[in-house]
Order: sequence, then C-alpha cells, then structure tokens
Amino acid sequence: MARGADGYLRQTFTLKRADARKQAEAMLKRYPKAAYGTVVEAWRELPGDRIEFTMRRLPSAD
Repeated sequence: MARGADGYLRQTFTLKRADARKQAEAMLKRYPKAAYGTVVEAWRELPGDRIEFTMRRLPSAD
C-alpha cells in the first residue's frame, strides 16, 4: 500500500474477476466511502479473466 502526495492510500490488486469483485466489496465494507472516501480508482481487464484494480482511501475516518 502506498500513500500518495494527496494523502490517499492506494492498494493495487490483480485477481481473477470473481475474486476482484469480492475484494473490492470487502474494502468498501471495511472502509466505507462516507468515512474514508474509498473508491475503485482504476479497473482494467487482463488476459485470463483477471482484473487489475486500484482502491483509494483516506488513512483514517477522522
């Protein structure tokens, strides 16, 4: 996980499509958008039904 100059934490995953969906949903549940500003920042399809995606969120809900 990396923190950008804008203060957001970013984490990139490369997973099978079903696992990618589950991971994104789990991140959004653990770090709700209303509190952490969590979003799927990037999402792209790769060969072999894999997805590469980046989740962005604030480090805390403060």
